[in-house]
Amino acid sequence: QVQLVESGGALVQPGGSLRLSCAASGFSFSVYAMNWYRQAPGKERELVATIAAPGGSTYYADSVKGRFTISRDNAKNTVYLQMNSLKPEDTAVYYCNALKRGASILTYWGQGTQVTVSS
Repeated sequence: QVQLVESGGALVQPGGSLRLSCAASGFSFSVYAMNWYRQAPGKERELVATIAAPGGSTYYADSVKGRFTISRDNAKNTVYLQMNSLKPEDTAVYYCNALKRGASILTYWGQGTQVTVSS
């Protein structure tokens, strides 16, 4: 059974930091690119950051570049999103996504974790 379980979301003040975690199980984690998406109320889901399989190459949305860092630990089947200098506009539900492109596209989603940036 495939599972992606996010954790670490919270209420934090502007300028603060959070680290999100996503624990994966039920599939070969190390061969999947891992992504963090977010969706704010009334807005479409947007890609925040990507890390390639098995690791190294990363991508960040312009809105988070220099503030967020994505990383993965293949031994623990976990991907992280370190978020620094948080802004109110970072408020959203953050989703973990696994993606493998090949003869077919395989993709899995977590249930999301709420991040609220407010004073």
